[in-house]
Amino acid sequence: MAAVFFDYVAREILAQHAAPNLCEVTILLPNFHLAQPLAQALIRHAGGEALLLPKMVTLNEWAQSVPLAKSITPESCRTVVLYQALQSRRAFRDADCWSMAQELLTLFDELTQSLTTLPRDAEAFATALVDAYQARQNESLQFEARLVFDLWFVMQQGDELDAMRAYQQRLAGLAAQATQPLFVLRTYDWNALEQRFLDEYQARAPLTIFDLRSLAQSQPSCALLVANFAHLAQSAGDSSAMSLNAQATILRTVFPTANLTDRLRVFAAQSLEQEAAAAALQVRCWLAEGKRSIALVAQDREAARRLRALLERSEIWVSDETGWTFSTMSVSTVLMSWLDVLQSDFYHHDLLDLLKSPLIFADLAAAERKAAVYQFEQLLREHNIVSQLSSYAMIAEAHPELKALLQRLRQAANVLRIDKNHTLAGWLVALRDSLQVLAIDLGWQQDEAGAQLLCALQTWQAELAQDKTPFAFSAWRRWLAQRLDALTYRDSRIDSPVRFTHLAATRWRPFEAVIVLGADADHLPAVGAGGRWFNDSVRHSLNLPTLAQRAAQQRDDLLCLLAMNDCVLATWQASRNGEEGLLSPYLVMLRDLHQLSYGDQLEDKNLSAMLAADKPQSDALAAAAPQAVITPTLIPARISISAYNSLVACPYQFYARYSLRLNELDEVREDLEKRDYGDRVHQILHRFHEQYRQLNDCPAADLETALRQISEAVFADLVKTDFLARAWLTRWLKAVPAYVENQLAEAAAGWRYQHGETKIQVPLDGVELYGRIDRLDANGEQRRVIDYKLQSLPTLRDKLRVAGEDVQLACYAAEYQAQAAAFLSIDNEVVKAVLPAQEMVTLTRLNLARLTQVIQQLKAGDVAVANGIDAVCAYCEMAGICRKAEWQNG
Repeated sequence: MAAVFFDYVAREILAQHAAPNLCEVTILLPNFHLAQPLAQALIRHAGGEALLLPKMVTLNEWAQSVPLAKSITPESCRTVVLYQALQSRRAFRDADCWSMAQELLTLFDELTQSLTTLPRDAEAFATALVDAYQARQNESLQFEARLVFDLWFVMQQGDELDAMRAYQQRLAGLAAQATQPLFVLRTYDWNALEQRFLDEYQARAPLTIFDLRSLAQSQPSCALLVANFAHLAQSAGDSSAMSLNAQATILRTVFPTANLTDRLRVFAAQSLEQEAAAAALQVRCWLAEGKRSIALVAQDREAARRLRALLERSEIWVSDETGWTFSTMSVSTVLMSWLDVLQSDFYHHDLLDLLKSPLIFADLAAAERKAAVYQFEQLLREHNIVSQLSSYAMIAEAHPELKALLQRLRQAANVLRIDKNHTLAGWLVALRDSLQVLAIDLGWQQDEAGAQLLCALQTWQAELAQDKTPFAFSAWRRWLAQRLDALTYRDSRIDSPVRFTHLAATRWRPFEAVIVLGADADHLPAVGAGGRWFNDSVRHSLNLPTLAQRAAQQRDDLLCLLAMNDCVLATWQASRNGEEGLLSPYLVMLRDLHQLSYGDQLEDKNLSAMLAADKPQSDALAAAAPQAVITPTLIPARISISAYNSLVACPYQFYARYSLRLNELDEVREDLEKRDYGDRVHQILHRFHEQYRQLNDCPAADLETALRQISEAVFADLVKTDFLARAWLTRWLKAVPAYVENQLAEAAAGWRYQHGETKIQVPLDGVELYGRIDRLDANGEQRRVIDYKLQSLPTLRDKLRVAGEDVQLACYAAEYQAQAAAFLSIDNEVVKAVLPAQEMVTLTRLNLARLTQVIQQLKAGDVAVANGIDAVCAYCEMAGICRKAEWQNG
């Protein structure tokens, strides 16, 4: 279909200007992608003669050829001037003036585009606003008018031009020197500034406009599209517009070839994942068919990100014309993480996020950096340190590599002092120096996006070098975040037949196939927010762009996309996060009109069938519990007692935790939790029993006093920093009398404390078992292992109800060939021992034999099956790997 339109344009140009010399002709294109197909059409219709092609250029590029007498003020400088003007007004001192400045600059550019002359004063401007609002004069309206006018006036001062006024002057210069014929290809109504240029140009030289919207009306195959979009335009303001039924009757009679069944299909996905999967599948099919020009019009950027990931998984690389804002990219993430670290006094979460970036310390080998960061993470959790670089330095003394990294962080922090005030350029200099210390700049230089960001920072520093206004760190950081959000990265390295683009970039462009991704009511039209300045009626009165005009522009772009291309798939989410989604109103009416005319709703059933074909295989995989063969190299040579418990509870849990080493690291605990409480109680009891090894020689009151004093000392540091620590200490102190009473009774029965907090190692056939016992007691020749538990009696009895289900006591007893072992329940004011029902020597022997046997079976190739009971699975952190809910349902 595209060739029809290019042929028409070529014939019209050649009819007005005979070949072979078209050098005197200028053709304005919406984008440079049209130059090749249009040149081919001109050559095709030139009758085989040699042809001197016309000048083909976009309006913006053509305007750049006009020299200016004045320099152009960079956008960064305009923003600072406007920010300072807003800050000088008391009403805005606590407002987000950077965002306000950006919105106002956009408004000023729109006013420059739309108004031929500036109102003579603020009162005249206010009067214009009153007329536009159709309201009486009031304080708020006068304030808004005065503010906009005054700030606009401030920005118009000086000898320099802003980019929009420079564009205005350049277009005026082009129009003033118009002598050559001009042909224009367009798909939508130009803004007032560009339309004035066309009017002025036409007054001096021949002008011909090829509007694709009008050309589409002459094509029977586009009749349905034109009818639908004409109906949309009419129904927006005319209740008497022709009904869809009436249009359908005319189309069936007059334009039987308007059927779109082979040109446009619509796919309703039930989720984001299904929409991306359907689009990826369609792209693969088209590539297999030999299509080499596929456009992905990304209306929904979230769906586009997922689609890109699926295509790259299939090794299909996508070129990207839309780009991504730098604020969403990893090169900016490491920068903002560094600033987060400084502001949070090196809070451990922020610091770990920074250190795990591959872009920091790029002058070190990756393995060396990763090893140091891993060591740091282990130390953080071991010592439970939350923040402060000095605290980290103390625990890193025995680790030279880590110590060196922390010293570099301190040096960089001294360079970028956040307690100082600098100019914006001064902050950028300090930032650059700190990035050099951390070798982040080196990491950026090795990355295309990073190199572009480094260049942008240098450019802003040069542009703002003359501004002497001091800014606090927080204000500069907000400015920097806004700059990164406005800066776009486009990867120019990928040349692919598949490309992401946006709707405006498809104007007049032919593709072999197109996917409109995110063709739902939320994204098509995507009109955005109206901003805080002026409502739509006021914008209409001032000839500023309105939401309705932006929507109409996208409507026209969609019409022309569908008219130019013969193979289009529109995807949308009929269900989004459990809520019903709506198809774009443009496509709803087109679908309904097509249904009435030809009995086809344009639904893509083939794609649905192809996606469904994968489902039985997925269901089969999900129907069985996961299992794994653990290769001998993945079986640990040393197994902790807790790992043995995991092996008994669920072999697949053991496989994920200890063979694949996916067990979660302990979190750095910022508030005292029950686990910390347990650790402190263990410390208290160890000190107490080391100090009072013979309890029956001391009065109970003295023992209670001593135990309380030890408890206060052990909790002292926590009580200073954590208000919850006092509650935990109070809870423990309630148990002190009962604990002393219990221990005196045990001493009277002849049991004596031997040692506590002792590491044990039990060598077995093919594996070594290790752990740490809380306490070993003796009574003559007898030995007894005690394990402190801050749990209730019923809970502990459940643990020991089935012989061998909990392996702790049996394994602890193995080291000393203990004849007895017990959990000592310490639960509020109840302290009591819980013993296994089975004879301990036999229980120990059977547990060790079972471990040896299971390890040998795993080495021989037995599978580790996910067979944990619900009580085990309820708190298992490997649930995301096992996915028990899915295979149980299957």
